[in-house]
Amino acid sequence: MTSRPTPLSKTVFVLFVAILLALTGCSKKPSAQTSTVDLRLDVKTPFRFVAYGDTRFHSPKDTEPANPAIRIALVQAIADVNPAFICFTGDIVYNGFDGNDWNVWDEETSVWRDKKIPIFPALGNHDLHGDQNVALRNYFQRFPDLKNSRYYSVRAGNSLILVLDSSLVETGGDEGEWLTDKLDHVPSDVDFVFLMFHHPPYTSSSDEMAFGGGHSARPTEQVLAKMLEQRQAHARFRIVVFSGHVHNYERHEYGGVTYFVSGGGAAHAYPIERAPDDPFQSKQVNYHYLLVEVDHQKLKVTMNRLELNDGKATWSQPDSVEITVGAPSSSNSAAR
Repeated sequence: MTSRPTPLSKTVFVLFVAILLALTGCSKKPSAQTSTVDLRLDVKTPFRFVAYGDTRFHSPKDTEPANPAIRIALVQAIADVNPAFICFTGDIVYNGFDGNDWNVWDEETSVWRDKKIPIFPALGNHDLHGDQNVALRNYFQRFPDLKNSRYYSVRAGNSLILVLDSSLVETGGDEGEWLTDKLDHVPSDVDFVFLMFHHPPYTSSSDEMAFGGGHSARPTEQVLAKMLEQRQAHARFRIVVFSGHVHNYERHEYGGVTYFVSGGGAAHAYPIERAPDDPFQSKQVNYHYLLVEVDHQKLKVTMNRLELNDGKATWSQPDSVEITVGAPSSSNSAAR
């Protein structure tokens, strides 16, 4: 005769299953990637878009994390450019868990929504501050088209944008498998593959913070860069990388890949100790955004620098570079 479980044994069994599911990761967690979305934007080549990051939207009354006047001026200038879309290299807000910071984002970027400018963000470390589940809920609430995808792709004209989450290992796990598949199957009509993520593979700044700020390149992004450069050697398309994290502007070129560091969105910028062979040399802070003009088999990236003096905006373009499919890039830098 088979004995029937008593109410107590049922309770123990349910608790055992619940614990087992939790330990094996079978329970659904908001922080886990549950899907990967592939977005498509209806734009025709030529087109132009903006890339920048490290804005740190936060209460304008607290000027320690960021410069609110710079942030507001950059948002308006970008709106005036009327880009096809905006790419964010991360650290959108100061604290991802803080709903008030996201409310500042909602208010200060309303002009973009009024003009219906699509926004494609990458997660930065500040966007994940605090309770990560709360931070991600705040993030995905603002970007519902991502459908909870922490990494995703966007097809726009003759370009493919691959947005990565650098809080994960970009070349390992599910994200690494996804990236490999995307790079293995780039459509034949794509001239440019843009990768966007927060932590830079190359930077002349360092954790030593020689001039008051900076971050060293991490091993995970260095591994990613070597993989991209190996692929570039045999690719018919050009690979261009946008990252942030360092609160300044940098441009590096290795193995046919051009790397931009665009972290001058308002988080307090600092000078960095630039390597002698860096294509762009500057001892200044560089609040800025990048204007990317994409044409057939060629593009131009221009750094638009903002300086505020007594509330008056002064704009300059100290660096620009042209990148052509099948040819080395050519630059024009005024800050040498």
